[in-house]
Amino acid sequence: MLVEWTTLLAFAPAALALNLTPGADMMFCLGQGLRGGPRAGMAANLGIAAGSLVHMLAAGLGLAALLATAPQMFHAIRWAGVAYLVFLAVQVLTNPLGATAATSARPASARPTRAFRDAMAVNILNPKVALFILAFLPQFVDPARPVLPQFLILGGVLMAGGLVINGAVGVFAGGLGQALARSARMERGLRYVSAGIFFALAARLALDGRR
Repeated sequence: MLVEWTTLLAFAPAALALNLTPGADMMFCLGQGLRGGPRAGMAANLGIAAGSLVHMLAAGLGLAALLATAPQMFHAIRWAGVAYLVFLAVQVLTNPLGATAATSARPASARPTRAFRDAMAVNILNPKVALFILAFLPQFVDPARPVLPQFLILGGVLMAGGLVINGAVGVFAGGLGQALARSARMERGLRYVSAGIFFALAARLALDGRR
């Protein structure tokens, strides 16, 4: 076996605890669900998983280690992520929610695709995810065995928990958002809340990345 069962039994509870801890991924799914409904919340969840897979491949191939030793690259990626989150927040503020917006320029069928793309981009542009994976997963990796397959297996367990938990948050937020958005006043409030979440995530990424 590439990963021993005893290792998986030790890894799974730690991964579940991490997934249950509210963080940037969960908050992003919450914001997208409130703005675009259950499908957008789930699409954001899948986009985050896709971005995490990119990070895991990079860590397994050693690219994350290079990022950890290259401060300029780290900060360039981090500020790109901050700028993208601010852009999303502005978009939320200036575009009515689909539940009440007959004038919305984007068809409803495109919103899950947009949510997936935005979530994947935000996750990939957060270098702290790569550094976290590089710090956490190797604790359960046996260097005497092929490293990349172990990273993918352990990362798959971590991603599976995230898909369930963040997906539940996104779907619940989507249902709540659709119900509240029937009121014009609530619709505006939801936009402010969603934009506030994205602004807060941008601020967190900007401040947490300081060295």
